[in-house]
Amino acid sequence: MLYVFFIGFIFYGQKLQMYIMIREVENSLHKLRITKDEGRKIALDTINEIGKPTTDPSARVDRCLDYFTIGPQGMDPQGIVYKLDHILDVRDDRLKEEVRLLAPQVINDEVQINNLENTLEAAMALNYIYKVVRHYYIQGRKTMSLYVIMQLQMILPMVMKEAEAYASALKAFAYGQPIGDSIGPLIASKLMYGQEVRKVPKDCVVATVPFEGRTALVLKAEGPGGNVGKPGDAIEAVIEEQQGKLACLIMIDAGLKLEGEMVGEVSEGIGSAIGGPGVDAFKIEEKITKYKIRNYAIIVKEDIGDAVSPMRKEINDAADKVIERVRDMVKERTKEGDTVLIVGVGNSIGVGQ
Repeated sequence: MLYVFFIGFIFYGQKLQMYIMIREVENSLHKLRITKDEGRKIALDTINEIGKPTTDPSARVDRCLDYFTIGPQGMDPQGIVYKLDHILDVRDDRLKEEVRLLAPQVINDEVQINNLENTLEAAMALNYIYKVVRHYYIQGRKTMSLYVIMQLQMILPMVMKEAEAYASALKAFAYGQPIGDSIGPLIASKLMYGQEVRKVPKDCVVATVPFEGRTALVLKAEGPGGNVGKPGDAIEAVIEEQQGKLACLIMIDAGLKLEGEMVGEVSEGIGSAIGGPGVDAFKIEEKITKYKIRNYAIIVKEDIGDAVSPMRKEINDAADKVIERVRDMVKERTKEGDTVLIVGVGNSIGVGQ
């Protein structure tokens, strides 16, 4: 009997293994479909509740969920950053236009428009994840390719984790709650509290704050709507206003933690602490290189799920620790009377000025 089992395993073991993996992928795909449908429902319910559309928005929302962006041609990379910058601006404007059409009640309310745009983007991300996983699952079944199914099964735990994060983000955006990525703007808001703020391009605000015998220019995306602004343009504008006479630039942002690290841990470094496609980082690096401005970074460690989910207590508690780090950094690395630029990078949803 043992010999029969052994021989059978030699001939059919791979097929058995493949059917087991296919079953696991099917289960995950089913969960993704439920999550995607729930995301669509939350987006629709939020639009109906806040925007009060006069017609059924379902068809237009479904059209938005399949919205895509084609990146610039990279065969000749010269100027590609500014091409990408333009494409991202057009994308952002287009989504805002869609939101205004979907939700006429909030057509002049920038906070609600930004929140609804973020809600739609989270639903779009869930829809895209589901479609990509479904594509490789069907392709693997059609070709009966062990390696296609095996690769899909190996990355599914990380894909599911990302999908769960976007599902949590939907509710945060719908209700205008701060998320983990809001830690940078939260710290900037604490520093500029009670001071006069002014707008700088694009969708950012800055305040002049007396700070440890120095002058701190504190910058963040304009809140409390779901908005990351364009920190690259804003930092460029402030540096030019100061004619490059800044002692240092300190950037504060959420950072992806490694497994084993605690949520809310604070780390210091140098460089442009900012995510995204790289357009803002490029602009910042160009400007600080031109004027030889020292660039320091402070990050608050988070998981990818924490970054887009409602802000956890550990992350909120890290804000005061970061402010103390900023005080130490300013006192140790600058002189009295200097001007420093402090930037809270991230989504300002639920965080005012």
